Amino acid sequence: MSEETQENLNARRGADLIADEVSRLPQRPGVYRMMNEDGDVLYVGKAKSLRARVSSYAKSGGHSNRIMRMIAETARMEFVVTATETEALLLEANLIKQLKPRYNVIFRDDKSFAYILIADDHPAPQILKHRGARKRKGAYYGPFASAGAVNRTLNTLQKAFLLRSCADNVFENRTRPCLLHQIKRCSAPCVGLITEADYRELVAEAITFLDGDSQSVQRQLSTEMEVAASALDFERAARLRDRIRALTYVQGSQDINAEGLAEADVFAIHSEGGQSCAQVFFFRAGQNWGNHAFFPKHDREDEAPAILSAFMAQFYDGRDPPALILTSETPDQADLLAEALTLKAGRKVTLLTPQRGEKRSIMDQAAMNAREALSRRMAESASQQKSLARLAEFLELDAPPRRIEVYDNSHISGANAVGAMIVAGPDGFEKKHYRKYNIKTADLAPGDDYAMMREVLTRRFSRMMKEDDQETRPDLVIIDGGKGQLSAALGVFEELGLDPASEGIAIMGVSKPRRENEAGEKRVDRTMGAVGEQIVRPGRDPFILAPRDPALFFIQRLRDEAHRFAIGAHRAKRAKSLGANPIDEIPGVGPSKKRALLNHFGSAKEIAGAKPEDLTAVEGVSEALAQRIYDFFHGG
Repeated sequence: MSEETQENLNARRGADLIADEVSRLPQRPGVYRMMNEDGDVLYVGKAKSLRARVSSYAKSGGHSNRIMRMIAETARMEFVVTATETEALLLEANLIKQLKPRYNVIFRDDKSFAYILIADDHPAPQILKHRGARKRKGAYYGPFASAGAVNRTLNTLQKAFLLRSCADNVFENRTRPCLLHQIKRCSAPCVGLITEADYRELVAEAITFLDGDSQSVQRQLSTEMEVAASALDFERAARLRDRIRALTYVQGSQDINAEGLAEADVFAIHSEGGQSCAQVFFFRAGQNWGNHAFFPKHDREDEAPAILSAFMAQFYDGRDPPALILTSETPDQADLLAEALTLKAGRKVTLLTPQRGEKRSIMDQAAMNAREALSRRMAESASQQKSLARLAEFLELDAPPRRIEVYDNSHISGANAVGAMIVAGPDGFEKKHYRKYNIKTADLAPGDDYAMMREVLTRRFSRMMKEDDQETRPDLVIIDGGKGQLSAALGVFEELGLDPASEGIAIMGVSKPRRENEAGEKRVDRTMGAVGEQIVRPGRDPFILAPRDPALFFIQRLRDEAHRFAIGAHRAKRAKSLGANPIDEIPGVGPSKKRALLNHFGSAKEIAGAKPEDLTAVEGVSEALAQRIYDFFHGG
């Protein structure tokens, strides 16, 4: 039987299965799922009438090649009836994000947007950058498209409103103003240099500004500056002048003019060569709070309005939409999408495709950004494909690797040891798959890189085998190191009963060339720096690639990225450990007692060496608490 005949038979079988389901479906709104024989979800769709929509798949003709393949693979269907088509749209978007069906437009959500939070759970509210769930009481402002955008705005707001950014425990233990006060970024409420009422007034001004009424704040500050100048209080007038300058800066430093846009998201889409870029700009409080490019996964046959509609529905699943959303072109079922977002937000949400005026000008600039981002993406993708093909040729692989994992360690004499894994593929570095591993082995000798590598690889591949996840199974594993690290890696695979060759996993080590000096010590050969890296493969002698070989540059780029990520993880862990204080872990010792203990003894080291009777000399420390503190430091 020919392949074409088999495909036709599968398509008829799928159509017959769908037709059988149609006979039992109601003419009501809902969501349907199409699944293959293995239970994998192929497609999630929504319908105003389930019976009418699903019956269209049972027809013998009029389908695109993609739909024909989907019908041929369908072995089972599941349905959820909803009260309205709007609810069906929201449920569809949620299921697509969770299940990532093969035939849907998929929003690759690898971006956790940052917000500015003015916390209101303390007498002196704190201003800070926030990511994740909004569990803390306070006012949230965002989203900001990048860490740089939120940090710049946060720094400017500190200059303009002098709000504290320190953590509550630091605030409680201050005895004199910190450096931020010295550089005029904080009003120092921690030591009473501003009254609680005056500080609350600064907080109110900041909230007014972030709510979009920046002009009234500036007018008020200008009036206060004139009054201070008239009263010859030039020092206060100068402080107010600096605050006004900061507000002017944050309003004026915009890449795209936001005049007339108090609160809006701008979506521009550009499609070319079967790929698309959705560029999103965020405008809040009349300011541009940054932009981000997304590259949704979709079929080559999908049209831009359909891609944009599916992308937006998934984008706002888990995010609050603003009052106004501008689009470069009208998305499919725009009225239904607007109704769904209105239902989600609990207030009116308007979708608009501007045709002229200032909003059209902003949209044109967003569309230009989408076009340029897609061009860069396609150029990078072509270069990446070429590098992967050369790497496959060099390693004698059957096909270019789909997933490459690179491992590295970072530590200082064994302290704050961290293992790191980065992932690369046809689309470049896949940062959402990066992982860091805090080294947990208790009896690890300081600086034992081999043992660290063994622990990291054991944890990574034992989990892979347990979950049997084919999506995260690498085609190539690169170890940062020479023969020793490679042997440690091969030992891990042997212990786990994992044969890299039979599993289709290539493995190699990358290290600097080494030579023996006159004393017989092996040192990195600095004279070989321009030549490249030493490649180590199982069962083969180490060798060095030609200086201009594209595979060499690609391997170096992978190794350098792993090194960067490992060092970053190590520095973050080290900084956290330096800032930690063992007193914080003692039950019953809060901020006030901690401050009293440190003021009395001078340091945590002196507290650790104190006797219980010495500890009771501190105000507020009872005999029971003194004994608890003593036991904490002496293993009691």
